[in-house]
Amino acid sequence: MSRLLRSSRILAWFFLTGLSLAALVSSGFYLYLRPGLPPVEQLMDIKLQTPLRVYSADNRLIAEFGEKRRAPITIEQIPTIQLQAFMAAEDARFYEHIGVDFKGLLRAAVELVTTGEIQSGGSTITMQVAKNYFLSRDRTFIRKFNEILLAIQIERELDKNRIFELYLNKIYLGNRAYGIQAASLVYYNKPVHELDLAQMAMLAGLPKAPSAYNPLANPQRALIRRNWILGRMQELGYITPDAYQLAVEAPLTASYNATATEVDADYVAEMARSELVERFGEAAYTDGYKVTLTVDSSKQQAATMALRTGLEAYDRRHGYRGPIGKVAAEELGNGAPDELLAGYPRIEELRPALVTNVRDKDGEVDVHVRHLGPATMAFESMTWAKRFKTESYTGAEPKQASEVVNPGDIVYVKALSASAPEGGETDTAAEQGESVTSSPLQVALYQLPNVQGALISLDAKSGAIEALVGGYSFSQNKYNRAAQARRQPGSTFKPFVYLTALESGMTPATIYNDAPIVFNDAELENTWRPENSSGEFDGPTRLREALYRSRNLVSIRLLRDLGIQNTLNYLQQLGLPTDDMQKDLSLALGSGLLTPMELARGFAVIANGGYDVQPWLIKEIRDVNNDVVYEAPEVVLCDRNCEEMAQTVTLPAPQDPGTGERIADTPDPELRIAHRLADERAVYILHSMMRDVIKRGTGRRALALGRDDIAGKTGTTNDQRDAWFGGFNYDLATTVWVGFDQPSPMGRGEYGAVAALPVWVDYMKVALANTPAAFMPQPNGIISVRIDPTTGRRARAGQEGAVFELFREENAPEALPADIGNGGQISGGSAGGLPQSLF
Repeated sequence: MSRLLRSSRILAWFFLTGLSLAALVSSGFYLYLRPGLPPVEQLMDIKLQTPLRVYSADNRLIAEFGEKRRAPITIEQIPTIQLQAFMAAEDARFYEHIGVDFKGLLRAAVELVTTGEIQSGGSTITMQVAKNYFLSRDRTFIRKFNEILLAIQIERELDKNRIFELYLNKIYLGNRAYGIQAASLVYYNKPVHELDLAQMAMLAGLPKAPSAYNPLANPQRALIRRNWILGRMQELGYITPDAYQLAVEAPLTASYNATATEVDADYVAEMARSELVERFGEAAYTDGYKVTLTVDSSKQQAATMALRTGLEAYDRRHGYRGPIGKVAAEELGNGAPDELLAGYPRIEELRPALVTNVRDKDGEVDVHVRHLGPATMAFESMTWAKRFKTESYTGAEPKQASEVVNPGDIVYVKALSASAPEGGETDTAAEQGESVTSSPLQVALYQLPNVQGALISLDAKSGAIEALVGGYSFSQNKYNRAAQARRQPGSTFKPFVYLTALESGMTPATIYNDAPIVFNDAELENTWRPENSSGEFDGPTRLREALYRSRNLVSIRLLRDLGIQNTLNYLQQLGLPTDDMQKDLSLALGSGLLTPMELARGFAVIANGGYDVQPWLIKEIRDVNNDVVYEAPEVVLCDRNCEEMAQTVTLPAPQDPGTGERIADTPDPELRIAHRLADERAVYILHSMMRDVIKRGTGRRALALGRDDIAGKTGTTNDQRDAWFGGFNYDLATTVWVGFDQPSPMGRGEYGAVAALPVWVDYMKVALANTPAAFMPQPNGIISVRIDPTTGRRARAGQEGAVFELFREENAPEALPADIGNGGQISGGSAGGLPQSLF
């Protein structure tokens, strides 16, 4: 007995000694590590890395930028059964322990010994919060001890629900999804509150090993993990046996769901991203900013499709350049056509396809479309494919399919049948194993256009960008031609010269001679013999007619009389950049350089009656808490006392969402005052002249819109290197450019009215749909006078063929003596300004 007692005392002594040593070691670690632990208060200030999202003015998602896909959510928004699924998988005693679950650690140890694998894990949810927010992922004893200490500290200072919410918003669940809401959208394309029990259990199984238990990458392991969690939920009393049985029998329904953008506006999205990074630095990608732009989704989509359709139409007019690749005959039977097509990307709606068989007798071609499978291409879809020779010449129209394609050719096609996926479907979905269509699929032969283009549409009164496209495909080429391409505007520039003339005292009735002219000008290097595009001459011509018929020789004589420097000075007054403009008479024909955006802005100034609007894109920026950190100032058109108006109303300066302090180097966003740049009467008369471009001039194709309120001007440069159309009504100004990135002739007949105007019409058909006619109001000081169209002078009473013309009062033609005798009235002064010129 005494020996037993003695042994017990020895064991007790050893136990107490060991316990004391453990306490001393633990205390030592605590005293050593405690000063380096971060304060828990930081958890309340930590910003979850949430991507930048860009929306249209009507709240359609345009783009998302950021490595981590996250959608923060509150614990009240998460169903209780979903919370229980995570507790069953990770920490069943979460609401009972102090941050460290010693029973859980013991259970994990038993699982490791008995099964060789830890199913439920030894870390508590609180410990995972400590690790995810504050600590590294190093597998060291020091890091684990820090984790335990920090977990206990977190539990002391935060309530359980707040800890659980932090956990569910931070955890990585695979496929760029951080947090439960983002994962629910990625795997099931619906918010977490709409998931069924099996889907909830599947998500709860991901934190342990997002790659190993990913239902897309490892469906079998994911199923085992899901069913184990369901079993734990039944064991813990969270679900009934019947609910368990139904859930374990449910099939896997996870699929990859990329961020579903709703508007095809990649060039606009990139402009917004660039501006946000300039404002906020790299935090733009992580701090959850929501940016609302000025673009309208329906107009933007119409602009994108109009430009692509126009570029494809140009491309088809100039013939088929042949396949984009070839596959040797011996490789055709390998049975892996998708692998043969792997090096050929999808570009927008154009998909690479392998020609497998040509059946001339049936008038059909069999192809395999990448990620879509077998398809049929009718010969009728390739009759356009004349052999390309040069930009101006093609071969004969093909008579059968074998004249166009052969087995082994790799070509681009577009899906035609109803079963084809819509434009938003991505190749990623097919790569994840989804069935995207059923065969046989009907496709048509296409090719990727070499020609490029741009479209910019501005609210004429504010300068807000309502639609912008910078090329055929952003994925193909990120160069934004709308804002960056500096090109010659050609005759689209003439309205600015004519506005200079109207401000200088000329009128639409002023006569100029449309006749040959030769210049020996040292600044032009060579003898210059300008011509009209038609090669014909009309003789004496009124300025109105000269503009709508785009007579080059009249414009040159007009600029000579106005004076080159005087004209450049006026262009500067209008806000047009003149640094890259010619200082010679070729300026009248648009030989200077402007970007499509600069030209569109100039047309907006004309459209709105002569006010200085500037293009802008960002309407509002909100932070992750939905607080407004920037709001675009209101644009006000102003004729007089503009400085006083600017001082009467100001908006709050943009603030840093973190500190609440004003963003450095950002001025107070006062009202955007749009000053008057041009005489409103001169602009009103120019509107009338440019409407005639549509009614009876080079822009007649726009009559298809069936509107009286539209005005515009075509433009084409030498050898058809650039094709333009700029047009507007009082509310909306839109400019289209078409050309090659490296300037070269586009081919015979590719004028602005052919290459650019159809794009403008297709867009404006949507942009102006269901909108009332918008004319510039007639200002005071405008009179209408009957004139002789051959002389431009006031018509005699009863004169046949006389037409009405608009004049500023002081520039109206004088009444003839016979008119005075017949009771005619003189309503204005002399013709004024520069003399009428026949030379």
